[in-house]
Amino acid sequence: MPDDLDHRLIALLRTDARLPIAKLAAALGVTRATVRARLDRLIETGVIHGFTVVLARDLEPGGMRAVAMIEVDGRHAESVIRRLAGLPEIRALHTTNGRWDIVAEIEAESLPAFDALLRTIRQIDGIANSETSLLLGARKGGR
Repeated sequence: MPDDLDHRLIALLRTDARLPIAKLAAALGVTRATVRARLDRLIETGVIHGFTVVLARDLEPGGMRAVAMIEVDGRHAESVIRRLAGLPEIRALHTTNGRWDIVAEIEAESLPAFDALLRTIRQIDGIANSETSLLLGARKGGR
């Protein structure tokens, strides 16, 4: 179970996963050996599953990101998921419970491209209803 030091280490890694062990240790006020041991344990126990890359396009203004909540006619769930997964603008699909059956993470180059994508999604056989929200701003995760 991660403790306060582990949570602070994770928070630092979320801002920059490439921070050297020495800088992590200095920021946390502990030794490099402590940071290395904590990091190894967090990876070994599966708390940290990997590290990622942030692309320049993710930091640059432009493009549109959104989340679409989708209600599916139960008989068509698999075919809807296959169709959605084949759209290049769909970055991730999640099945869920509650009112919506699927949550789709969307990224489009422009407003016209976004509009065209929404029209395409609405025309997929088996989609009963949808609601889409544009992602306007981002905040770093943390505690």
